Amino acid sequence: MSNQRPEEVTISQSVAILIDGNNIERSIHDETGDKQTMLNFDTLIPRLLDNRGLNRLIYFREGKNISAKLQERLYTNYHGSVRPCHKTADIPLTINAMQIASKVDTIIIMSGDSDYIELVRHLKTEGVRVEIAAVSRTTSRLLREEADYFHEITQDDWFTLAPKKSVKRREPKKPQPARELKNADGNTS
Repeated sequence: MSNQRPEEVTISQSVAILIDGNNIERSIHDETGDKQTMLNFDTLIPRLLDNRGLNRLIYFREGKNISAKLQERLYTNYHGSVRPCHKTADIPLTINAMQIASKVDTIIIMSGDSDYIELVRHLKTEGVRVEIAAVSRTTSRLLREEADYFHEITQDDWFTLAPKKSVKRREPKKPQPARELKNADGNTS
C-alpha cells in the first residue's frame, strides 16, 4: 500500500459543534488568570472543522447573562445559537447531542469535563465520530482517551480584551460665595 495521498479528496462529513461555555471559559480563565480572555471563534472553528461541513453550532451557557455580541457573532458567522441553561450545560448538551446524532457524522464537544464520558461512549455506539476540543491541562484524561480525537485549545485560540477605560465624571463646580469688595479706604461695599 502506498503512503501517497490522493491528489484530490472530497470531504463531505457533517459536523456539529456543541460548546459547554462555562467549562471552556473557566479553563481559559484558569490558564491565563484573566477573566477578560475569550475564545477566538474566527480561528478556532475553521481549525476544528478542517474542511468538513458545519451542520450546527450550539453554545450552552449557564445563567441569564449571555453576551448579545457573542450571540450575534455566532449566528452571523456560523448560523450558531446560544442556549441558556438553568444550571450546568451537561444535561442540555447531552440531550441535544443524542437528538442530532443521526443527522451528523461527527460531534465535537468543547469541554474537558469527565461528565461527558458516558455521552461519548453512547454516541460512538451510534456510529458517530466524537471529538473533544478543550484546554489540555483541564481536560479529563478518561474523556480524552474515550474520544476519537482530541483538539487542544491553546493560547493561539483566545484573546484578551483590553481593560475598560474608567470614565472620570466631572463634578460640577460648586458656586463660590460672592466676595465682598473693599473700597480704597478698606470698607466693604
